[in-house]
Amino acid sequence: MNAVTQVENQIAEHDPKSIKAYVSDAKIRQKFEEVLGKKTQGFLASVMQVASQSQLKNAVPATVINAAMMAATLDLPINNNLGFAYIVPYKRKYKDQQTGRWMESNEAQFQMGYKGFIQLAQRSGQFSRIAATPVYEGQLISANPLLGYEFDWSVPNQGEAIGYVAFFKLLNGFTAELYMSKADVIKHAGNYSQSYKYAQGQINQGKKASSVWHEQFDAMALKTVTKLLLSKQAPLSIEMQTAQLADQSIVRDVETNDFDYIDHNESVANIEAPKLTIDDSEFNDLLDQLNAGAIDKSYISDSYELTDAQKIAVEAQ
Repeated sequence: MNAVTQVENQIAEHDPKSIKAYVSDAKIRQKFEEVLGKKTQGFLASVMQVASQSQLKNAVPATVINAAMMAATLDLPINNNLGFAYIVPYKRKYKDQQTGRWMESNEAQFQMGYKGFIQLAQRSGQFSRIAATPVYEGQLISANPLLGYEFDWSVPNQGEAIGYVAFFKLLNGFTAELYMSKADVIKHAGNYSQSYKYAQGQINQGKKASSVWHEQFDAMALKTVTKLLLSKQAPLSIEMQTAQLADQSIVRDVETNDFDYIDHNESVANIEAPKLTIDDSEFNDLLDQLNAGAIDKSYISDSYELTDAQKIAVEAQ
């Protein structure tokens, strides 16, 4: 057990050490040096800079250090301006075992940025191209979940984004893409992020509230389509698998991948892209494929948000 990569919950909740004390500890610096080599000094300087921000000043130091070690293990910078990885505070309520009272703890989450996922994909050596971008009014020409999406990128970016798309091409020629409308992304955030739901609830009541989703919606949306696309259709390197697991977690143990998910209920082992609605013409194409034996009923029901009439039509086949 070491102070960086193994922190028991009670120690993490009540350890009085400061971030500066952790960073100055010789054994902890050695752990970072084993991972980062000559980049250690610069990385730890960025840890101190991030930890000095008002939102993280009162965070449990051990959770900040563990999140930083996770970023170091993935060789991703934690400078917020770069968008690769973040250390984000999250308030958690827990029951004190001695007094039985409910207490509040400010702990640090490790969060991947969409650029971080792209970086790890590129690093794997299996991708010839990977990208994600917002989509604006007039740029989406057609949306066929089976045959792909068509965009007109000559249309200028104007107004607010109507959706977000991620795309990759492997060296062997395989390509995949995922488009989500802005409404789909908001629905996803509401389903999987407790902090988003709480903040939105407060806002709906006319109160002031915020979350990383509200402050950096485009970045979180791009991360969502990228993460979902990669988790479902891309070959995942060990680094990528670790990043998928560690994302949006309180890192308890880097070496054993011990992660505590307190903000969201999204299981990395069962990440599901939102079901897509389908118009009657595309639905008829699906029925033709079903009758031809190219697909089965479960594929249709698992992939699409069907109307009652469409459900009846599928069951009748």
